[in-house]
Amino acid sequence: MKRAWAQIISIWTLVAVMTLVVTIGSEPDQALAWYGAILAGSIASVCLIHLVKASATGIVTELIYVAGGSYLMLATASLYLLPKLT
Repeated sequence: MKRAWAQIISIWTLVAVMTLVVTIGSEPDQALAWYGAILAGSIASVCLIHLVKASATGIVTELIYVAGGSYLMLATASLYLLPKLT
């Protein structure tokens, strides 16, 4: 399980960095579109890791943690952009 947490935290770190880059570097309405791509990429990366490992052990748990954490980060960034959209 320690290896799973290392993968989960590394994906969360990548999502956080990408969210900051998109939030700072693009228009607010375009950033919201990018957030969907970032979330989909984080979920797809878990699937890709398990595909390469050829093991399905723990995939559901990792998907839940990665998707939940990524969604929370992106929702927070969306709330930051909300006043700029109006």
